[in-house]
Amino acid sequence: MNSTEEIGCCGEYESCETIQSFLNRTGHKYGKYRQALEYIRAHGHAAFLDAAKHWTGAYGRYPEQDG
Repeated sequence: MNSTEEIGCCGEYESCETIQSFLNRTGHKYGKYRQALEYIRAHGHAAFLDAAKHWTGAYGRYPEQDG
């Protein structure tokens, strides 16, 4: 990952020990970090920012996704 890449777009995301050791920590906040990164990877940064604009805290609900 170079200095201009975002963690959610990193091509080494799945194999990076630093990223995975951070995301594999236990606790509610780390689960929310995982959820945010998974959402960004699936839907992009713009969709994440759109979802987050109505949050009143550090995290909130994501739009319902069609299965």
